[in-house]
This record gives sequence, C-alpha cells and structure tokens, in this order.
Amino acid sequence: MIETPYTVHATAVIDENCSIGNGTRIWHFSHIMTGCIIGESCNIGQNVVVSPGVILGKNVKIQNNVSIYTGVVCEDDVFLGPSMVFTNVVNPRSAVNRKNEYLSTIVHKGATIGANATVVCGIEIGEFAFIGAGAVVTKSVLPYALVVGNPARQTGWMSEFGYKLKFDTDGKATCPESNVIYELINGSVRKA
Repeated sequence: MIETPYTVHATAVIDENCSIGNGTRIWHFSHIMTGCIIGESCNIGQNVVVSPGVILGKNVKIQNNVSIYTGVVCEDDVFLGPSMVFTNVVNPRSAVNRKNEYLSTIVHKGATIGANATVVCGIEIGEFAFIGAGAVVTKSVLPYALVVGNPARQTGWMSEFGYKLKFDTDGKATCPESNVIYELINGSVRKA
C-alpha cells in the first residue's frame, strides 16, 4: 500500500488531478481517471474503473468489477453491487464519436444498485431506492422505490435500512430493524 491520507493498493492507478477524501480505500487493479472527485471513507473494490470527471460522495461502497463512466454522480452512502455498470451514451457506435453527447446520471443519497445491474444514462435514482440484481434501469426511479427486472419495473418500496415495506390500509409501514414509520401518499413514500 502507498502512504496517503487514503489507502491505495500498489496495483491501482490514479491519474493526475483527482481529489480523494481521507479514509477512502482503493483496491487491486482499479483505475481512477483524471478529474474525479471521491469523498471521504469510500471503498472502491478490485478492478473498478472510475472515468474522468465522475463525482462520488462520502461513504460510497463500490464492489468489484464496476464501471462508472463520465457523467455519473453518486451522492453520499450509495452502494454499487458487483459488476454493475453505468452507460453514458444512449446510442453508442464505434465509428461515431459521441463524447460531446454524454448524459448525466445521478444516484441520490443512500441508494443501492444490485449486482450485474445496468443503469442507462440520463436518469436519476432517488434517495434510498433499491435496484435489484440484474435489473436494467432505463428510466428514473422514485425515492425508496424497489425496482427489478429487464426493463426494471417498480415492485414495492424499501426502508432506509433495506427492508421491503408492507403498507397497511392507512398507508403506513414500519421498518422491522429501525422501527421508523413510513407513509405512502399519492404514489410516493416518506418518513412519517
């Protein structure tokens, strides 16, 4: 490991002009490209590519074999599962340069994206949303929403602790771990 305020494995590559927060750990064979901003206490697993200009908040957890392309912003406490991938162009062609057409994707605070999921560019994933393993996300996801499948469809709601919420006839649900009560009002969820 190289001595810095953050931890970098000897096989990792960090390009110039990156900002990396204290306590962040970057593991084997990962590549952090120029202009990235990475917050404090992040964990970047093995074989991760973070493309130029990507912004990661604090405490972002990135599992092995993840590709995060230019245009992606992940807010604090985001979890990216193994081998998930973001895109940054909706109509890529090898012979057509579309670097000026990159679309941004925002993953809001506390969201989880499961293993092998694909997130198509130009959308937002709401706070504490939960994207199931293998899902193909082609449109924006509401806060606290649970989406699965290809294409991803909403099948329920999740608590901030990652439990599927079961709403009663009054539109209230309690997280079994935190005991926080949530309300379902007009097609959206919030803490009561």
